[in-house]
Amino acid sequence: MRQRFKIFDSDTHLSPNAETLEPYFDANIRKRLPEWENCKVPFRVGWAGEILEPPYRHRYQFTKRSGWRQKLRILGEAGPREQVERHSPKFMGSRFPTPGGSDDNVEARIRDMDEEGVDVQLMLPGIPPASDDVEIEIGFIRANHRFTTDFCSKYPHRLKSLIVVSNKAIDVSVEEIKTWASAPWAAGIYPHLDEGVPIDHPDLEPIWAAANEAGLCVAHHSFTEGYPGYRDLWDNPFIGRTASHPWGAMRAMTAFFGAGIMDRYPNIRYCILESGFGWLPFWGARMDDQSDYISYALPQNLAHKPGEYMTSGRFFASLVIHEGEKMAKMVTDFLGDGLLMYSSDYPHAESRFPESTDKVLAWKSLGDEVMRKMLWDNATRCFGEP
Repeated sequence: MRQRFKIFDSDTHLSPNAETLEPYFDANIRKRLPEWENCKVPFRVGWAGEILEPPYRHRYQFTKRSGWRQKLRILGEAGPREQVERHSPKFMGSRFPTPGGSDDNVEARIRDMDEEGVDVQLMLPGIPPASDDVEIEIGFIRANHRFTTDFCSKYPHRLKSLIVVSNKAIDVSVEEIKTWASAPWAAGIYPHLDEGVPIDHPDLEPIWAAANEAGLCVAHHSFTEGYPGYRDLWDNPFIGRTASHPWGAMRAMTAFFGAGIMDRYPNIRYCILESGFGWLPFWGARMDDQSDYISYALPQNLAHKPGEYMTSGRFFASLVIHEGEKMAKMVTDFLGDGLLMYSSDYPHAESRFPESTDKVLAWKSLGDEVMRKMLWDNATRCFGEP
């Protein structure tokens, strides 16, 4: 709690490394660990950009994900440079988060939460490393759910996460939802989809049905590699990072709303995380106009215009601190005060740790009621009471 406000941080990250996750693998996966030793990549730089010291922990890399990080063209130059020193994003806070808080040290994480006055965190889960091997996909998903159960067990009312589901394993994904939906940490589902698999694909219907039956939200979180359009960004990470997060969410919500998924499954809430929010009024108006202009590309039985789902009480968006007070007020004026949720991106470099909450609490023009909804009420409506 900070300044008499309860705080629910709707976008943080929990990323267990290889050594942390290995005890949670099924027996069939543990048998394969020796052959994966050459697939381990050391963590030399932390999630906030801090330089780590040996002995290093590791992550698995079976194949590289596609994205703009494969090349680097400095803007104004004719083409990508052949040799470029690897860079990490600049840390935007004033002090690095406590080591281990995003891996296996729950007490470190709780200390950081207490320092910022955060009561509850929604932690984006670790996702399987890129691979065409379905057994790997399933193995990492199951192990991560077991790890998350242990990690959250001491603070079940403060630490929440998402059930990872995959288009590679629909039946297993449904089983995982049924297994973990009643776990104290389970606040929603996170679809981990292969490139080229649209979120409205009919094969995913059993997943939405299971989420609907469990009363869970569906969360979209944009990432910087493999997002839509990454092949058309002229090999520049400034363009890529600026465009990737909003566009990923724009595409996802347009498909999710336009396909009528919210109509078929009335218990589902939908949220977008780390995707920006100032564009929401524009996108809602544009979706509505295009739904008339290009109506032939939509199903004929939509109960609402796409933009109306944004103000239905079942859609939520995490704020991004750098967009600021005026942007938050504008979006609230356009779309109402029941949509935006506080978020920090802890422990990533884009967070303003340890001043994230204080920066948002300084947005006095919003007033106490809007602030209370943004810091707490909207997140509990999206993810459930902690």
